[in-house]
Amino acid sequence: MPTESHDGAAEPPVFQARGLSKVYRTGEVEVHALRDVDLDIHRGEFIVLLGASGSGKSTLLNILGGLDVPSAGMVRFADHDLSAASEAELTRYRREHVGFVFQFYNLIPSLTVRENIALVTDIVADPMPIDEALALVALTPRRDHFPSQLSGGEQQRVAIARAIVKRPEVLLCDEPTGALDYETGKLVLDVIARINRELGTTAIVITHNAAIAGMADRVIRLGDGQILSIERNPRKLSPSELSW
Repeated sequence: MPTESHDGAAEPPVFQARGLSKVYRTGEVEVHALRDVDLDIHRGEFIVLLGASGSGKSTLLNILGGLDVPSAGMVRFADHDLSAASEAELTRYRREHVGFVFQFYNLIPSLTVRENIALVTDIVADPMPIDEALALVALTPRRDHFPSQLSGGEQQRVAIARAIVKRPEVLLCDEPTGALDYETGKLVLDVIARINRELGTTAIVITHNAAIAGMADRVIRLGDGQILSIERNPRKLSPSELSW
């Protein structure tokens, strides 16, 4: 879904990877997590990464998010060369541009919902009002509750609010529904889809659940560290239309 500028020219991709490889070494053993991956992702896209455990999904997501660096190849975010960035530059990139949502919520038990989200607003220049973030995830009535007083789905929605309150250009989600039941998972997916649609946030979601692929603009299947296929959905489904 290449976006166009006002003069009609296609905008450059927000992410561009060329020859991306990642090798982990443990003693004499080498694990090739990514092998020569080429990929463009455009601003505002909803991407689903599919693949079995060990296919390279999380490694790719972590490199795009600046949590890891490639062993070879190039990866850029807009005008940032992530493959050549220092640790300090990657930290600044993560803080200013990326929101992360993981399978486990990583909320601080002794802080309320509002306080968990407020932690992030202290480190960014132009945060969203906390109440606005809470409204986006439909948790305004729970703002003064502690994590132990929330369901799993509510805790995941707090984690999403914490990720988006800094107005990230990119939302990276690693198995965001992995610990949730069917109905709760669909509520969480609906929140991610709404943020992608209403805020124009580029969303990249890892899942092992092939049914979730119906939500995406494009579905990228990985296997053995390589991209096996990239498919465009003729029509994006809403989470309520998904079944698994």
